[in-house]
Amino acid sequence: MKCALVRPDGAVVHAERHATRAEHGPDAVVDTILNIAEALAGKARADGLTPVAGGIAVPGVVDEARGVAVWSANLGFRDVPLRDLAAARLGLPTALGHDVRVGGLAEARLGAGRGTGHVLFVAIGTGIAAAHVVDGAAAVGAHGAAGEIGHILVRPDGPRCGCGRPGCLE
Repeated sequence: MKCALVRPDGAVVHAERHATRAEHGPDAVVDTILNIAEALAGKARADGLTPVAGGIAVPGVVDEARGVAVWSANLGFRDVPLRDLAAARLGLPTALGHDVRVGGLAEARLGAGRGTGHVLFVAIGTGIAAAHVVDGAAAVGAHGAAGEIGHILVRPDGPRCGCGRPGCLE
């Protein structure tokens, strides 16, 4: 996991990396996320800063409006109300987003895509996904799965994907 304390202008004050503990199951991943978020908020306060909000980005299908991590092949999530869990733990308003859509928005607003109307952001890592940002908004799709290109079938008899289906691009 990549974690940071970020000022409202996008400047990073502090950054950390942590293992997800995905090998211990989805509950362990949720615990890790919440523990690290709480520790970061504590660090901010110890450094004389006042946290005003939290933001969490996860891979997979995310219902951003409800704040639910609907499904993630890589983390084992199924209908995790992560936004509400984090808001309760932190005592702060919290947003939940799809990791690649959040990355695409950051690139469009603060990076190489700044000042352009359209940005296509493709991330290749543990999974493969994309974000299409148009006029500052990332497409979510009808079911929160826009950009999940790693699960496009490319070889029907190919190796089994983390989602369980054989032949995905991932």
